[in-house]
Amino acid sequence: MKHSTLKLAISAGVIGILTSCNLKAQQRERNADGREPPSFEKLLEKMDKNKDGKLSKAEIKGPLKNDFNKVDLNEDGYINEEEFKKAPKPKRQGGPNRNQ
Repeated sequence: MKHSTLKLAISAGVIGILTSCNLKAQQRERNADGREPPSFEKLLEKMDKNKDGKLSKAEIKGPLKNDFNKVDLNEDGYINEEEFKKAPKPKRQGGPNRNQ
């Protein structure tokens, strides 16, 4: 009986450690994604539903949607790569120096 209890305890411990490591890795991935804004190519992959190489306001999600009119410099209703590269960079919120 003691052997099976010991095996069960060891198995539970190993599972707990593996789960914790997996959660930490996922958290690191999310943090890494949040440090740099996505490239225009990444945005196209995620949002360009009609695959025309530009983003309409209807296709965009997230913070970029709020600033669509600031980024759409020629006011044609689309954001292309050139406009995206010229767009003002959003101010980072939080971070290590947020209280200074």
